[in-house]
Amino acid sequence: MASDGVVLMTLVVKRMPMTDTTLEDVEHTLDRATDLEAEAAVDELRTAKGELEALEYDSDIDQDRRQELATTLEQRIREVKNREAYDSAFGAAMNPDDEDAP
Repeated sequence: MASDGVVLMTLVVKRMPMTDTTLEDVEHTLDRATDLEAEAAVDELRTAKGELEALEYDSDIDQDRRQELATTLEQRIREVKNREAYDSAFGAAMNPDDEDAP
C-alpha cells in the first residue's frame, strides 16, 4: 500500500510535577506554621498540602513519607482551627459584655 508521504510519529510524555517543592520544604512549612497566627498558619498549611498532592505521581518521591506528611498536614490544620475556635470561645467567656459571649 502506498503511504502517500504521511509520517507517523510517537510522542512520549513524562508526567512532571507542577511544583519544585520537596518533602523537606513541606516539613519546613510545618515548622514555620507553628510561629504564625492561626489564619496565616492554615493558609500556609493548605498551600503545602496542595503542593504535596502535586507530588503524588512523582516517582522520585518517597510516597510513604509523602503520605505521612499529608496526614500530618491535615492534623495540623485541624489543630490550628480547633485552637482558634477554642481561643475565640474562651475570649467570649472572659468578656460577657461582648455580643459573642455564650
